[in-house]
Amino acid sequence: MKINSQYFDKETKFRWQHHLQKLSAQQRVEYIFKHSQGPFALTSSFGAQSAVSLHLLTQVDENIPVILIDTGYLFPETYQFIDQLCEHLKLNLKVYKSDLSPAWLESRHGQLWSQGIDGITKFNNIMKVTPLDNALDDLGIDTWFSGIRNNQSFTRKSKKVIETKNNRMKIHPIIDWTDKDIYEYLKKHNLPYHPLWEKGYISIGDTHSTRPITANMSIEETRFFGLKRECGIHD
Repeated sequence: MKINSQYFDKETKFRWQHHLQKLSAQQRVEYIFKHSQGPFALTSSFGAQSAVSLHLLTQVDENIPVILIDTGYLFPETYQFIDQLCEHLKLNLKVYKSDLSPAWLESRHGQLWSQGIDGITKFNNIMKVTPLDNALDDLGIDTWFSGIRNNQSFTRKSKKVIETKNNRMKIHPIIDWTDKDIYEYLKKHNLPYHPLWEKGYISIGDTHSTRPITANMSIEETRFFGLKRECGIHD
């Protein structure tokens, strides 16, 4: 019997977690598709190594909705990367945005990202978190996949393969992958890194709050001026 999040209790979550931990990433995805009722979606920022999750999920369901939250502040290289992967992987891309355009946002609130941690949090809620909530509701998604990994930041170290968030199942198939695992998968399947990867950008978001990594800089410091790591989507 397939289970949706409404009936996904603590006992079932513990049992699935224990089982999924022993499986490969592809087996994890296949297990969720087999035992979870769905509907399913994959969220992607089209960041540095996003091609891995996009390829992995579309090998199981070539038509899975891929949700992109477009803040209007992405790098030109990111938009080019999106087009490249959409063509290469034939992605079923679903783009969602805030009700406020960047110009309207700034006319009302100024440059929120320059207003300390409270301003950054407000920006993320308006331009990222709320549009994602709208996307998941609009598409009727019960189970969504993401490509986050434990070694990307201290805030993700304790994440498991499966969690529940806002009454939905959230699956992280490659949560325990290393950078070497990512490299080998990309190489094996002839998939590209984000174009800015070669310029030192290892975590890629908006132009105004993303920096390339330099010597003596932590991964956390490459986003949001080091004030916070998460935008609210993966908190």
